[in-house]
Amino acid sequence: MRKKVASLQKTYRLENLSCTSCAAKFEKNVRELPDIKNVSLNFGASKLTVDGNVSIEALQKAGAFDHIRVFPEKEKVVHIPFYKRRQTIEAAISFLLLIIGAVISFQASEAHPAAIGLFGASILVGGYQLFWTGLQNLTKLQFDMKTLMTIAIIGAVIIGEWREGAVVVFLFAVSEALEAFSMNKARQSIRGLMDLAPARALIQRQGEVIELDTEDVRIGDVLIVKPGQKIAMDGTVLRGTSSVNQAAITGESMPASKNPGDEVFAGTLNGEGALEVTVTKRVEDTTIAKIIHLVEEAQAEKAPSQKFVDRFAKYYTPAIIAVAFLVAILPGFLTGNWELWVYQGLAVLVVGCPCALVVSTPVAIVTAIGNAARQGVLVKGGIHLEETGHIKAIAFDKTGTLTKGYPEVTDVFAQEMYSQEEVLKIAAAVETMSQHPLARAILDKAGEPYGSEGFGSVTGKGAHAVVNGVQVYVGSFSWAEEYGFAIPRDYRELQESGKSVVAVFSEKELIGAVAMADAIRNESSEIIRGLKAMGIEKTIMLTGDHPATARAIAAQIGVTDVRAGLMPEDKLAAIKELQQIHGRVAMVGDGVNDAPALAASTIGIAMGGAGTDAALETADIALMADDLEKLPYTIRLSRKTLRIIKENILFALGLKIIALLLIIPGWLTLWIAIFADMGATLLVILNALRLVKIQK
Repeated sequence: MRKKVASLQKTYRLENLSCTSCAAKFEKNVRELPDIKNVSLNFGASKLTVDGNVSIEALQKAGAFDHIRVFPEKEKVVHIPFYKRRQTIEAAISFLLLIIGAVISFQASEAHPAAIGLFGASILVGGYQLFWTGLQNLTKLQFDMKTLMTIAIIGAVIIGEWREGAVVVFLFAVSEALEAFSMNKARQSIRGLMDLAPARALIQRQGEVIELDTEDVRIGDVLIVKPGQKIAMDGTVLRGTSSVNQAAITGESMPASKNPGDEVFAGTLNGEGALEVTVTKRVEDTTIAKIIHLVEEAQAEKAPSQKFVDRFAKYYTPAIIAVAFLVAILPGFLTGNWELWVYQGLAVLVVGCPCALVVSTPVAIVTAIGNAARQGVLVKGGIHLEETGHIKAIAFDKTGTLTKGYPEVTDVFAQEMYSQEEVLKIAAAVETMSQHPLARAILDKAGEPYGSEGFGSVTGKGAHAVVNGVQVYVGSFSWAEEYGFAIPRDYRELQESGKSVVAVFSEKELIGAVAMADAIRNESSEIIRGLKAMGIEKTIMLTGDHPATARAIAAQIGVTDVRAGLMPEDKLAAIKELQQIHGRVAMVGDGVNDAPALAASTIGIAMGGAGTDAALETADIALMADDLEKLPYTIRLSRKTLRIIKENILFALGLKIIALLLIIPGWLTLWIAIFADMGATLLVILNALRLVKIQK
């Protein structure tokens, strides 16, 4: 019998992971540790998953070259303030030594022993970690940013440019510190999600109230939630009434009313009432846990533009080294001015660092996906975020997407001797005991119904009861016709328009009729107009409903292409046909019966109200609040992200090209080179952080 081997897979949170090339090196170092089977590093989420027997100390040692700190996943990451970080302190000391050395060099000369000593000390304090890593890379022939910087600074010292070497080290140290700070800012949206759900919960178990870690809470336990507390677990309300702020899950700004039987989510904020909640999911299966997991997976998935940049950078770095070598050798050989051209070659190495280029795309993707999550939109990957910006046609399911998904009373007819209000109250009195969805619509509209007794129902026809001593029937037209009543033409016209119409009658007279229809969402028509204004070429309704109903609703909200009476396989065929015509097509549906069409579309967008789990599992994008207004926001966010990625790539390459052109007149200096590199890196990060401000 084969012996089952227990998995040693563990997940860790990382601090100070700000550079993609450093992340790749860290992953390689961890992979080379003994007893490691598999390693997965998520740069966007700053998260490491290791399958193997390894200690945190060993992981810390693997990341020591870049001050990477490692924490267990459940442990709260301790964030050191910017001014307390070792890199910041080292940069400050390096700057102080540089300034004193510069003062002495101006008063005496740059070759003064004291000035050279201070410049050397500044280089060592600010760059010892850089040199150590760079020299190790050189022995392994690994040419990353720190290798290039090390060669450049050592070269500057050899040719006597101590001051410029010190300036380069200081500026590089500042660049590293600011880059780490900026990347931490970009990841804050995910940290905010992680901190939403409480780590401990108040549980009533076997008549006793105890406080437990959420990991120890079991399904079926009763959770006690006091007013003003965050709800620690997913569950259903057992006792109590309150309003709950669900913005963390759905992005809704208004609190939702909660009564016994209603669902509540971990991480949401209880209002003024006390609640007792029956726990329905373990801590790792809660909706907020799934959202965090999916967002982190999304940030790990490389978007098409990021894959392009990674491929480009693979050839870019060796090319820069070759250019630097040629700049240092050829002009020096031709002119004999070796010092000038070796110096220029060293500057080319510095300016050619690929960091800004490599970070240009992931920082934008990380920021955008995090922002979307905070707005109640779950984007399940960078590729989906990019594709949304290219969408030209959007297909909508009708029920629960463009409409509310439940019937509402739209028209009431009353025969002579009766008012519309009386007809409604009589119909509601008959339907009081009915479970039919149309009965619920009548009861909601009627308010307080008349009293009734002797309720009964006839399958396929309707219901009856005694109201104010009279036997009253509410049901189909054919049932009314059996009692000899002629149905007026205006009643039938409503039915032919796609509405559900019931007759209200007694054995002696026709009292009236009530018409009902699936209510259109208030925002649907505005959303369709807004999408057309944004350049969406085609909006299409795909529904299994009656063609007359579908056309009537489409006319009201402005959808011109209507395809009705469709089964799930018909919707799938329609999506494939639309893709042949329009290329990229999005499908918006409820995530369950629309699953085939959602899967086949370029981008499947699920409405969260049809069941959060279904929305999370089915689609590429989930609108968690069941709020169609989030659709234009998502498209705007995607287009803005695409624009920022393009800008970042242009910034990263443009600044470097401008700096490299300074070689021609011989104006390129080491400090200009580091400014160009540092400037490009900070510029792309700050530009990407603009995505944080995009709101619904």
